[in-house]
Amino acid sequence: MGGFFGITSKSDCMMDVFFGVDYHSHLGTRRGGMAAYDREIGLQRKIHNIENAPFRTKFEHIFEEMQGTSVIGCISDSDPQPMLIRSNLGTYAICTIGIINNADALIDRYLSFSGGHFDAMTGGRVNSTELVAALIDQKSSFADGIRFAQSSIEGTMNILVLKDDGNLIAARDLKGRIPVQIGKNEEGYCASFEEFAFTKLGYEKVCELGPGEIVELSPSGMTRLAEPQKEMRMCAFLWSYYGYPTSTYEGINVEAMRYRNGAEIAQRDMEQGRSMDIDYVGGVPDSGTPHAIGYANRTGFPFARAFIKYTPTWSRSFTPARQSDRKKIARMKQIPVTELIRSKNLLFVDDSIVRGTQLRETVEFLYDNGAKSVHMRSACPPIMYACKYLNFSRSNGDMDLLTRQTILELEGEEGMNHIDEYADGKTERGKAMRKAICEKFNFASLGFQSLDGVIKAIGMEPCKLCTYCWTGKE
Repeated sequence: MGGFFGITSKSDCMMDVFFGVDYHSHLGTRRGGMAAYDREIGLQRKIHNIENAPFRTKFEHIFEEMQGTSVIGCISDSDPQPMLIRSNLGTYAICTIGIINNADALIDRYLSFSGGHFDAMTGGRVNSTELVAALIDQKSSFADGIRFAQSSIEGTMNILVLKDDGNLIAARDLKGRIPVQIGKNEEGYCASFEEFAFTKLGYEKVCELGPGEIVELSPSGMTRLAEPQKEMRMCAFLWSYYGYPTSTYEGINVEAMRYRNGAEIAQRDMEQGRSMDIDYVGGVPDSGTPHAIGYANRTGFPFARAFIKYTPTWSRSFTPARQSDRKKIARMKQIPVTELIRSKNLLFVDDSIVRGTQLRETVEFLYDNGAKSVHMRSACPPIMYACKYLNFSRSNGDMDLLTRQTILELEGEEGMNHIDEYADGKTERGKAMRKAICEKFNFASLGFQSLDGVIKAIGMEPCKLCTYCWTGKE
């Protein structure tokens, strides 16, 4: 995933963009970058690897190295960016957020009709942001080029451009799967994935771009270059997992949605007559915690944090290559509160269950510290499909998913013809899958949020939400 932030201003805005980009650090852990425009210097750029140190640390000396009245920056979980591009449209910097599923086909097509070339990365891959720029450059204006690029890409693409006149161009993807939000103050305008990133800096919100909408920002105003599309497919998983608690998308706050979602799960448990002897309800930190608070508030079971993530030195995700090392680091982060675990019946709510690797380790950790029983609830429906639009579900393919692996173990390939039944906890196949996962993880009980429940908690019309990872349909 990733996030971007940019400002075009009457005065130097490096400091604001530095903090604005840093406020997107929850969306990515691989690379950070900034590009600036100064009337005398022109365009400048700096990129750092942030896998083992946060953006703020890597860019703390950026004010000695760059300056500008228009600046963009990004946190990226994919390729290095921003890119600096010189083309028929002029010299510009560009950041992107999204995924390109047909990159090879687009590269072949571009090379064949243009005779151009790309800078190859390790393994011969092409930087996806550079590919987006190459597509944009096939047209004679940024608006036409961005629309051409977005319509050519199979996947999703949000785009932020810093032009060589200091103006910004911001474009939301055609289905509006992820946000682009616009703010302003007396000095200029900004574009951001996260609204709180600019309101915290003293900017007031102007609007959230509609699906496919493209705008150009200058210090003095905003010009619409392309009208918003009517159809929207906002990613529902954004509220359940990726969104920061203070984030608001389409007017719906993430933290408030998670409280409602937990309450919906609890309500269904009570309606189904699940009588459980629970000492404490807790969340699998950090994003599961608000769902758990909602569950506890509805049931009356006391909420407690039976274990804490140690964040002073493990403040970000650090992912070694070897699974054995990843397992050890996951355990190092978790510090038990033994008085709240030993001989206790615990119910935990996780934001989602994807591959189950970390969850298995968490449950083992709880039993190792004396838990009497561990009940588990997922704040999402069963994830049955790896996301092909944003890769939100943190898996490389369908068969990486715990649900698919369990179905294969139960019924072989034939089970793949009955995905809808396995997703539904009321069917025999659905019950069998949940029972198998319980046995595999040593859960006392397991429940998934329903599709209707998560949509109700979000509060948007179902037709405006993308639920592909749960249903295989947009």
